[in-house]
Amino acid sequence: MSTRNDRHLTMGDLRLRIESGEVDTVVLAFTDMQGRLQGKRLHGQYFLDHVVGHGTEGCNYLLAVDVDMNTVDGYAMTSWEQGYGDMEFVLDEQTIRLLTWLPATAMVQCDLEWADHRPVVASPRAVLKAQLDRLAERGLVALAGTELELVVYDDTYEEAFRKSYRDLTPANQYNVDYSILGTTRVEPFLRDVRNHMYAAGLDVEGAKGECNFGQHEIGFLYADALTTADNHVVYKNAAKEIAAQHGRSVTFMAKPNQREGSSCHIHLSLRGADGELVFWDDEAGGRTPLYDSFIAGVLATAADFTLFFAPNINSYKRFADGSFAPTTLGWGLDNRTCAVRLVGRGAGARMENRIPGADANPYLALAAMIAGGLHGIENDLELEPELTGNAYASDKPRVPSTMGDARERFHGSAIARAALGDEVVDHYANMADVELAAYNAAVTDWELVRGFERL
Repeated sequence: MSTRNDRHLTMGDLRLRIESGEVDTVVLAFTDMQGRLQGKRLHGQYFLDHVVGHGTEGCNYLLAVDVDMNTVDGYAMTSWEQGYGDMEFVLDEQTIRLLTWLPATAMVQCDLEWADHRPVVASPRAVLKAQLDRLAERGLVALAGTELELVVYDDTYEEAFRKSYRDLTPANQYNVDYSILGTTRVEPFLRDVRNHMYAAGLDVEGAKGECNFGQHEIGFLYADALTTADNHVVYKNAAKEIAAQHGRSVTFMAKPNQREGSSCHIHLSLRGADGELVFWDDEAGGRTPLYDSFIAGVLATAADFTLFFAPNINSYKRFADGSFAPTTLGWGLDNRTCAVRLVGRGAGARMENRIPGADANPYLALAAMIAGGLHGIENDLELEPELTGNAYASDKPRVPSTMGDARERFHGSAIARAALGDEVVDHYANMADVELAAYNAAVTDWELVRGFERL
């Protein structure tokens, strides 16, 4: 099932636009471990003459660096000893789109392969595609939507850097949750994002204000899971680029300050290969056993996979009682205090995972949900009773509260290793080790204020 639309270009369309001069730059991009688009800008004619049908290359350290692009130790796929060789960028022609906020520019998203055409299994897109293949073996497809929140500042990125990202001016000075006035104040930016994203092939729903000062959400229609993940990373990158064009900055940090964090709630449902409902039985009047087992599996594995839902040190600052970010692992019907919220009926029946923050890598988060759900299906897990009332006050198991805890659960999980493979688990456990070591070595402002004079 594909939900790419006629705003995406075919390779023939792109060729004509390049030959006519309408497009002169082609961005080749893949998604790295941190969920960022990385790649190259190619001249259009070079792209046609030398890349189409052949692909191009990039250094394999791109899947073995920290957020500052420093090469780090501990990755099996690449090292100084191995010489830091290349990976092949393999064009996915289903992803060709115009980037209308940039002059004469198109983008193609890529898979990664080794020189012998084996997939780079630890690349985020490959991790998700492997879980989608497992669903396909059962005659199932995944539909998904991601709800990303961001905080908008009136400072440019350069000004924010000079201020060490402190004392920035939010685009709104008070809580603008659902406020029309609040979104109007930011509308030139929000409108540009909506319209450019529509032109780039995303199905835009709308924008609304959120709780933190300057916090907003732009929503997009659900699609098949791979399309949703591809669109997610395009939007996230574009929002930053368009903000810069407006003299503003945005952040997708999970917890940029002491107020409400930014989430990435993920809605997920399964369908049969021909689109038939498998989560809902109208004759029985409710959820199917497959749906219940899927939910049970997601809950049973949530702690094992939290590292994919909350991949950074900062991610865990978001999990706080009464914050609309979950702290316990239970499910409820339209209950926003729960980690898993069930919404909709019939064709709209779906689960919402409220654990991920806006800093989550969508490919990895979706792969984790599918792997967990398949664990539930394969083992006929029974769904526990619905949690009613306040999940924060419940006795349910807790969401891991630190990256270190989540790393240990992930690295030691037999379920994660069976679903993803040892290579993937060890790769991302090392990513966590790198971040933990960097954080533990850092002297923070909190420590200086707390201890410079008084200790």
